[in-house]
Amino acid sequence: MICELCPRRCRAERTADKPGGACGCETTARIARAALHFGEEPCISGTRGSGTIFFCGCSLGCVFCQNADISRGMTGKVVDSQRLQAIFGELAAQGAHNLNLVTPTHYTEAILSAFSLGKPRIPVVWNSSGYERPQTLRRLEGAVQVFLPDLKYSDPAAAARYSHSPDYFEAAKAAILEMYRQTGPVQLDADGLLKRGVLIRHLILPGNLQNTFGVIDWIRNTFQDGEVLFSLMAQYTPIGDLSAYPEISRPLSPQEYEAAQDYLFGSGWEDGFIQDLEAAGPDFIPDFDMTGV
Repeated sequence: MICELCPRRCRAERTADKPGGACGCETTARIARAALHFGEEPCISGTRGSGTIFFCGCSLGCVFCQNADISRGMTGKVVDSQRLQAIFGELAAQGAHNLNLVTPTHYTEAILSAFSLGKPRIPVVWNSSGYERPQTLRRLEGAVQVFLPDLKYSDPAAAARYSHSPDYFEAAKAAILEMYRQTGPVQLDADGLLKRGVLIRHLILPGNLQNTFGVIDWIRNTFQDGEVLFSLMAQYTPIGDLSAYPEISRPLSPQEYEAAQDYLFGSGWEDGFIQDLEAAGPDFIPDFDMTGV
């Protein structure tokens, strides 16, 4: 295929056994872990866990990626559509509340092929960087019930510096609006689990509070109460060689997190989650050991 799945539209020739493009991946899915996961927001993880599939590769390439072993290192196993569909069923049989597809965009073709072999019996969560094309998302309509996008940047300069994507904010805004068009307002069941809707995540970066404030402003000015959920995340962990980016080569400070929370609360936004600073650290990064693959 000549790939235009993500906003980079690199038009690389990707095939089932030939990697290429910004993501550096084949079209056949490569997976590093498929297991119950309890580290998501309570409305996703619930009591039995989210059936989380960690896909390898990524078209965004953030310099601070906490999953760099699989987003850039490509540690994982290639599975065909039949095996992917079987993994969906295995996670459901283990009691997963949902199927949580992490960084799935560059494998859209493989995922849709797996869906065509059998519709999942539990809600499907599309857990992405937010750097999406509405044209690609429209192909998921009816197949995905919950969208879990990041909204990493409102500042084009930060997006260019850390993810080589100065168009990130414009692309992510359009993508999130398409996600909301498909799902409508959030729907929670009696146990507080998200059955349908959009939950937007934002990871606060040290030294970049204005970027966070801009994200909060856009959500507050775009959505009404009850339409989407917002998760303010404090788990930033400096990983790898960040010597060229000294401003983010340290953990988030308590003062920065307090300022971000105050700005969120001051906006009047109440639908969602905040994360404790104690959630930061390498201990919270999953083992990408091919469990369940």
